Amino acid sequence: MTARREVRDAVVVGAGPNGLAAAVTLARAGLDVLVLEGQPTAGGGSRTVDLGLAPGIVHDLCSAVHPLALASPFLRAFDLGARGVELVVPEVSYAQPLIGRPAALAYRSLERTAEELGADGEAWRGLLGPLVRGREAVVDLALGDHRSVPPSLLTPAGARAAVAFAAGVVEQGGPWWGARFRDEVAPALLTGVAAHAITALPSLAGAGTALMLAALAHDPGWPVPAAGSQAIADALLADLRAHGGEVRTGEPVRTWRTLPRARAYLFDTSPATLAAVWGARMRPSARRGFGRFRYGDAAAKVDFVLSGPVPWSDERVGAAGTVHVGGTRAEMVAAERDVAAGRLPARPMMLVSDPTVVARSRGAGGLRPLWTYAHVPAGSAADVTELVTAQLERFAPGFRDVVVAAHVIPAARMPEHDEAFVGGDIASGAVTMRRMALGARVAWNPYDGGVPGVYLASQSTVPGPGVHGMAGWYAARRALAERFGQRDAPDLGPRD
Repeated sequence: MTARREVRDAVVVGAGPNGLAAAVTLARAGLDVLVLEGQPTAGGGSRTVDLGLAPGIVHDLCSAVHPLALASPFLRAFDLGARGVELVVPEVSYAQPLIGRPAALAYRSLERTAEELGADGEAWRGLLGPLVRGREAVVDLALGDHRSVPPSLLTPAGARAAVAFAAGVVEQGGPWWGARFRDEVAPALLTGVAAHAITALPSLAGAGTALMLAALAHDPGWPVPAAGSQAIADALLADLRAHGGEVRTGEPVRTWRTLPRARAYLFDTSPATLAAVWGARMRPSARRGFGRFRYGDAAAKVDFVLSGPVPWSDERVGAAGTVHVGGTRAEMVAAERDVAAGRLPARPMMLVSDPTVVARSRGAGGLRPLWTYAHVPAGSAADVTELVTAQLERFAPGFRDVVVAAHVIPAARMPEHDEAFVGGDIASGAVTMRRMALGARVAWNPYDGGVPGVYLASQSTVPGPGVHGMAGWYAARRALAERFGQRDAPDLGPRD
């Protein structure tokens, strides 16, 4: 085996999707890359584990459905499908069950969705149609580095999509959000997506989240990795190792003194961890900026093992890859405002996914996993198993009867599984327009770690949360240009 150089080219701290994206980019540029991960397994927010609840049943520890897996420029270039990752796209991207009336369904077909929304179908089509048609520009706008103008926005179609997106954000993010729709079904359907931001609603950030993800739900859809989210991380790990990269798990980094010498360090961590590691070596202005970084509200996780499908009152909900369980727009707004005020809602906003809807192989012995999140106040230590069960019973009477086992991770314990989830904040920072545009602190370079050669490469910086790899990709390209004089990004395709 070839001996390693005394000084590494690059050390990446954190093996989440962004850290692995950074590591792959650097390794493909011919650099000697070491990844250090504190958890016993790599993957961060894209891990699938055996919780010991039932033989043969594994659970996605954080992310389960991946709206950005087919849209992210990094993941598109990396080409997960060509690497054996089976991404299954359900016909119903997401559903919103309602009490006393049929559920609202978002199909991959915009037209079918609009038809089923009846009186509000044309309003739905008018809001999302331009975004679906200009999907590339919308994605580039949302997932760009916000320091350059993507070429797609310079075309007439891209410019129209960008204007429509901005107008929609203003409309749905403020006091006018009730003006477009006449019935309560379409507003509930859209608000369920906005709630992914885990913030009080309406908000501009919530509206931006809703419009981008709702557009992607129609084209190309919200894919689910058939083998679980770990498949995405494993594909990145395999490519990294194929290009000479090394990964060490079970090695948390607490201080710069324990880091191997390197020409560049990229941190797929929270700003708090970055600042703690570098301490007094960090520029005072950067340390103060990272110290002001605001974390957001939280999620508590409950994984179930079921003896059968969820008995939804509207059985069509069972075909959806994702179910937003929160009821009407008014109910979801009340729940999210309780969370923002530090109160545990009696009826929390929830995300639910049964992976066997798209991949029967995820079941075993007649049993199946069910993935759920409930939105709760930051740092909450509450065991929400009963709250989640009761909320599901409202929309799926008899749910209790199919529960075989349950496993809860309170928000306060989420950092034990991913240190970047401060207080249970799975977005690694409050989802605001300021944070999406500026990153973790006010700086022209949002990846600058405040120490020469150190970069923040996590979802805490631009472009924000999600399994997309973009922050890691952008940070790695900065490091290549600034530390190694390589201004051309390496090819990411599977041919190499």
